[in-house]
Amino acid sequence: MRKVLLHVGAPKTGTSFVQDLLFQNRERLAAEGVLYPAERFDAHFLAALDLMQLPWGGLEQQAVGAWDRLAEQVRAWPGTVIISHEILATASKDNARRAVESFGPDAEVHVIASVRDLVRQIPAEWQENVKHRRTLRYQQFLRQIMDPTATGTIPTWFWGVQDIPAILDRWGGDLPPQQVHVVTVPRPGAPPTLLWERFASVFGLDPAAYDTESVQRANPSLGVAETAMVRRLNQRVNGRLANEHYREFVRELLAHRTLSRRPGKVPLRLPDEVRSWAVDLSESWIRDLAAREYDVVGSLDDLRPEPEHLPFSDPDRPPHRLVADSALHSLEALLIRTAELRTETDELHRRIRELEVERDIARSEIGWSLKARRRVIAKADERGWSRAVLRGYRAVKRVVRR
Repeated sequence: MRKVLLHVGAPKTGTSFVQDLLFQNRERLAAEGVLYPAERFDAHFLAALDLMQLPWGGLEQQAVGAWDRLAEQVRAWPGTVIISHEILATASKDNARRAVESFGPDAEVHVIASVRDLVRQIPAEWQENVKHRRTLRYQQFLRQIMDPTATGTIPTWFWGVQDIPAILDRWGGDLPPQQVHVVTVPRPGAPPTLLWERFASVFGLDPAAYDTESVQRANPSLGVAETAMVRRLNQRVNGRLANEHYREFVRELLAHRTLSRRPGKVPLRLPDEVRSWAVDLSESWIRDLAAREYDVVGSLDDLRPEPEHLPFSDPDRPPHRLVADSALHSLEALLIRTAELRTETDELHRRIRELEVERDIARSEIGWSLKARRRVIAKADERGWSRAVLRGYRAVKRVVRR
């Protein structure tokens, strides 16, 4: 029987790491009878957009038909298939049912949810909002997600991808509990390979056989000052910077490759009153998930937030010196990348000029050749015997062209 392992999130639970590792090892997986159906690294993201008909800065236009193409590959594969993307967490029950049915009646579908404690997830979600051009202040974000009556974009999205019991209701409600797997993100300080080992056990893979050091698409966190700087930058460039340029220069270059790597970052945390609320909610989730008898890979205790002793630093009122330092670090990265792009552009222009010279020489040589042939023909026309040979040549040429 064909087995489909459907990893549906949640965001900020090692999903980028796992997806990149699977994508890099597609051929190896296939040799072991496991299909990771992706011609491009974001294939499952586009399929998820198509399944749920989500708008996403214009990318949804590229996604048309992507889920049906993915499902066709699944149905054609005789062994195990892995599909993974965190935005699937927000799918409706109808979306989930359609997805499962698209794999065919003979598919044994397993749903996998990777989960992390709420005290770490809430700041991470606000940070992701900032990295996707939003300008909402941290305190406003917290008030919205804590308001049970809130129905705006922010709280709807947050609870769509972070309410673990509700996500598993939508995706796993029609499945036996042994086909619903909850992979818990280890607590801080755990061995760096432990999360991959947990995923690999669900996928049926040998974790030691895969090179985790080669993974490039991790999604590291920013600190308080770094996130505050990006939020202020959004206020200045929104409406002026195209989405594709924002993704390349702000999210990838500045956030992921520059600011997230700065030493000594002050981590984003929760104010005391919000933390108490999140701890109580986490405890209720732990009891709920335990009662459902899902296959837990790791421990539900990982969802119980650890005590914190460091003071809360408000990203809405960050130290100006740290924000300025982040801005200078960003300016340095942008200047270096601008110089690299200028060098690449100059090299392209140099090559274009070389090709233009080569073209002009070729045209000149062709022109000289044509003139020489015309002179020979003109002289041949002046001589009787040459004229007869030339007529014969032209007649043969006309026949060949027919």
